[in-house]
Amino acid sequence: MTETEILRPHAEDAYAHELSALEATDQDVRPAGWRLSPKAVVRYILGDTLEDGTVITTKYFGERRLIEVAVASLVTDRALLLVGVPGTAKTWLSEHLAAAISGDSTLLVQGTAGMSEDALRYGWNYARLLAEGPSEAALVPSPVMVGMKTGKLVRIEELTRVPSDVQDALITVLSEKILPIPELNRETQARRGFNVIATANDRDRGVNELSSALRRRFNTVVMPLPATLEEEVRIVVDRSRAAAERMQLPPIKQDAAAEITRLVTIFRELRSGRTEDGRTQLKSPSSTLSTAEAISVVNQSRALSHHFGNGDIETEHLAASLSGAVVKEPEQDSAVWREYLDLVVRNRQGWEDLYAAL
Repeated sequence: MTETEILRPHAEDAYAHELSALEATDQDVRPAGWRLSPKAVVRYILGDTLEDGTVITTKYFGERRLIEVAVASLVTDRALLLVGVPGTAKTWLSEHLAAAISGDSTLLVQGTAGMSEDALRYGWNYARLLAEGPSEAALVPSPVMVGMKTGKLVRIEELTRVPSDVQDALITVLSEKILPIPELNRETQARRGFNVIATANDRDRGVNELSSALRRRFNTVVMPLPATLEEEVRIVVDRSRAAAERMQLPPIKQDAAAEITRLVTIFRELRSGRTEDGRTQLKSPSSTLSTAEAISVVNQSRALSHHFGNGDIETEHLAASLSGAVVKEPEQDSAVWREYLDLVVRNRQGWEDLYAAL
């Protein structure tokens, strides 16, 4: 497939020009197995303009120190654990860190409740195993084993959804940097550059808690929600514009910042349980109403406006997409949503059109 036919290119492909430009101008010390130096990785994540004029787009809007701590953790022999509520860019950040450091973000393990140790260690081609017995040819390496052999970062998503006994398969890998293969009477040793970036969801706390032994192998970085309304609006505007380009939607004719500001304000108020001025206490729905969900609402509104409107994100398009994002549990969320509309939206100056549409 050509690049334009791929729905979502890997980060190292989508931002190949930026990575190559950073690599060519990077004069700082690079740890063994790293494509870029730690300083260049931070520049790639936070955005910058290089000396030759190349613009490095911002991948993460947030505190510089948080990204520096995450990158510095990966320089050490400890793995990195990104923790936060849904929609705080944990997966997005882990992908771009892997792309900048290893040049490969595809070594991914998706954590699930029914996952077995094979996904973290190795499996077998059972046809060859039955015909030949245990052998190198019959072995099916996991992304973790591939990362150890090639000296690359491995990403593990939703670590707290992985059963506790499967989680423990990581302890030897993270502490001793080896993966035993007793069936072949040998082991795989990690090359320099290998490390693990795991993500964990705050809402899954208590599903499968990490053991103290495993937690000690990670440096933990807590991913915060955007601190201010202005910061969150900036993120939604930037990311939704990039998504619209991938969906091949033309640019909107008018500035959508005003509509996006209203959307983000609603999300922040329902998420926190109070209005932005702090005067009114609110009930919160069951949905997370994260920044990522706000971006999805804008993307859907863009699609509605392009295919069924005049090309601008109008109030009716926003309203049509917004209700479905808030009301996930009809019985519980409908009452919360109706109360918010009557208490806040109905009485807020300049929001009469949004109330009518909703």
